[in-house]
Amino acid sequence: MERTLMGYYVQTGTTHNKANEIALQYGGVIIPEPTDFSQVPKDKALICVVDNNIFEAAGYCYSPEEFEVFSDPEDFRPKQWLLMDLDKAQELTKFKESWDYKHMMKGEL
Repeated sequence: MERTLMGYYVQTGTTHNKANEIALQYGGVIIPEPTDFSQVPKDKALICVVDNNIFEAAGYCYSPEEFEVFSDPEDFRPKQWLLMDLDKAQELTKFKESWDYKHMMKGEL
C-alpha cells in the first residue's frame, strides 16, 4: 500500500455543518484552534473541519506535519476544530488500514 496524499476524513452524510454533526454523532467537542499539535491529548484525535464553500471536509490531523498543513496561516478558508475519541476517529477514517499508520507504528514517520 502506498502513502496517500489525500489525507483521512470523517464522513458525516452531510455537506455542511460537519463540526456539529461530529459532536452529535460521535461525541466530538468543538474547541478553539490549537497553537501546537502537542496540545492534543494522547487519547484524542484532532479534527479540522474546513469550509470549501460548496462542501465541508473534516480532516484528521494525525501528526504534527498534518496539523501544520491544516493550520497554515495562508489558508484563509474558515475552519472549526474538534477533539474526539482517538479510536473512533481512526475507525471512521480507516486510518489504521493506511500506509501512514503502518509506517508510524514502525517509527518510520
